[in-house]
Amino acid sequence: MRVTILGGHYAPEPTGNGPYTAGLANGLVARRHDVRVITTHPDYPEWRVTEGSGGWSVSDEVDGVRVQRLAHYVPARPIGGRRLLSELSLGIRFLTARWHRPDVVLLVSPNLIASALAALRARRSRGHATGIWIQNLYSLGITETGQGGRSAATALKALESRTLRSATGVVVIHDRFHSFVTETLGVPTGRVEVIRNWSHVDPPMEVDRAAVRNRRGWDPDVTVILHAGNMGAKQGLENVVEAARLADRQRAPVRFVLLGDGNECARLHSLARNVTSIEFVAPLPDDEFRQTLGSADILLVNERAGMKEMSVPSKLKTYFSTSLPVLAATDEASVTASEIDAAGGGTRVAAAILRPCWMPPSRSRQIQRGRAPLGRQDAATPSWRRMRRSTTLNSGWWLWPRGVTA
Repeated sequence: MRVTILGGHYAPEPTGNGPYTAGLANGLVARRHDVRVITTHPDYPEWRVTEGSGGWSVSDEVDGVRVQRLAHYVPARPIGGRRLLSELSLGIRFLTARWHRPDVVLLVSPNLIASALAALRARRSRGHATGIWIQNLYSLGITETGQGGRSAATALKALESRTLRSATGVVVIHDRFHSFVTETLGVPTGRVEVIRNWSHVDPPMEVDRAAVRNRRGWDPDVTVILHAGNMGAKQGLENVVEAARLADRQRAPVRFVLLGDGNECARLHSLARNVTSIEFVAPLPDDEFRQTLGSADILLVNERAGMKEMSVPSKLKTYFSTSLPVLAATDEASVTASEIDAAGGGTRVAAAILRPCWMPPSRSRQIQRGRAPLGRQDAATPSWRRMRRSTTLNSGWWLWPRGVTA
């Protein structure tokens, strides 16, 4: 079949939807489908176009996938009207791009405004099916992050409902998303499929922890609590800065590391001025990233209070692959909490109450001694087994396009 995928992120962006969209496109090409991707220039999570990229419309072929990258407005801080303008500009580019007469058009959201405009064109076209892949629930995100008022949330919920109901088929990445999409947004159950995200990280690698920690300047007797990925509104990382400030006052042997970038990064740097128990690390190449991750003591998921339903942190699968303990500062009723509980790979504390929860070095070393050696035995740990199960569900994607065209 001819499949055209439209979405706001694509590899080589290391986080967000990019790796999943690329993985799907590559998998479809391997199964002899003709795949085109229409997307943006790399700009995530920094919210600025990567140096060396750009141009009104640039086409290339990557691993057998024809990729067309379109310029659109990229705000330094994607909030309020600037976020709306960014999505509108992308949606207009989608409206006017050539779709190359596909059998299936797949729209990747959380770019709801852009997806809604593309869905409008799809409804007026004939000869193809339209699928929408929901990575984040947009209307819930506005409510849970507190970035819009009640009127904005109501309008976006109506738009999200109309857009999803117009599709031939909808894919969601979690059962809780399925419930919201069918029960609240009114999409018929028969048109909604749950296909969980798979792991896009390699299996556990051997890590010389002492060498990596020495290279990074991490004292062997200090507990390193590391958060990796986007630094945006929904992560609520001000909480981590305050935890580090408290560690300074108590002279606690703990170091918080924020690895990545995002639209809140500059503000977090400002908040953390003169705080010595926190460190910011820019995004790293893949191998160095995995080694740094594997050399921490505790891996942190931190979510703003009130975040419950809108998203499933993709970082969890990456974290689980290390077999390190995971600490999740999140609401008890959140999707993240349910994933931690199902995996058996971590501990949850209430959102915004991270401060008393670090482990002393003695406990951290005890955990390290109790771990299975890296290698085949790691596949038996609950969190790694859980990640491997989610990978097999990716096979649903190879049948789904045929289902929506039937």
